[in-house]
Amino acid sequence: MSLSLEKASMIVDAALAKARELKFRPMCVAVLDEGGHLKALKREDGATILRPQIAVGKAWGAVGMGESSRQLGERLKDRPSFLGSLTTMSSGKIVPVAGGVLITEDNLIIGAVGVSGGTSDEDEICAITGIEAAGLAYKV
Repeated sequence: MSLSLEKASMIVDAALAKARELKFRPMCVAVLDEGGHLKALKREDGATILRPQIAVGKAWGAVGMGESSRQLGERLKDRPSFLGSLTTMSSGKIVPVAGGVLITEDNLIIGAVGVSGGTSDEDEICAITGIEAAGLAYKV
């Protein structure tokens, strides 16, 4: 099983539509496959220049560690040495705050979506909406 470009595009578009519906700030949405490779990314007009890197970092950390960026952040709160190690090993790519959600199919991780632009909770809402709109399952 793999994540198709069609499904990745659906996730991005639905996540951005949810952000506009809820009147969140300009957002950026990134979808990665199970190997951490970028499948789709859109940055709305007005979204700040670091949004793509943050969105990718949330998704990359999720797929790399096999848990949502929210769970990763919670787990690392009391483990600053491990967070430092992950940061070094990933060349700073991991962003361990909510907004990175695993995409699953038949209980297997097939990718992750990362959203950046709102609060972490807003980002996560948009990520989940995008995954559901593509008819896929998720793990937060």
